[in-house]
Amino acid sequence: MMNEQKIITISPEELVSKTANYKTNGFRLVAISCATLKDHMELSYSFDKEYSLESLRINLTDKKELPSISSVFWNAFLYENEIHDLFGVKVTGINIDYKGNFYKTTIKNPFANEEEGK
Repeated sequence: MMNEQKIITISPEELVSKTANYKTNGFRLVAISCATLKDHMELSYSFDKEYSLESLRINLTDKKELPSISSVFWNAFLYENEIHDLFGVKVTGINIDYKGNFYKTTIKNPFANEEEGK
């Protein structure tokens, strides 16, 4: 039997505190994903505990900047560098910041919104 999967929409300002709550309650970080939609970027931070999956969802429109959660879940730096390099989302305070050199691509931020000129 599959457990219910929650998706909770939050603001970028709530990200670190909500993530810390998951850590405190024994959840593990499963994945951070990003998608480019027509008028915004959609980021999902997924957490698991005892086969229960919950995700925090952030819709970024104008300001494409997020705080890092690597102070809470250390391994998040991998996802955060990837999101920076491929989608052009600025992530501040990453514990290991590759400064745009995590991936080598022929096009800078290849999955950024079209109207931003990639």
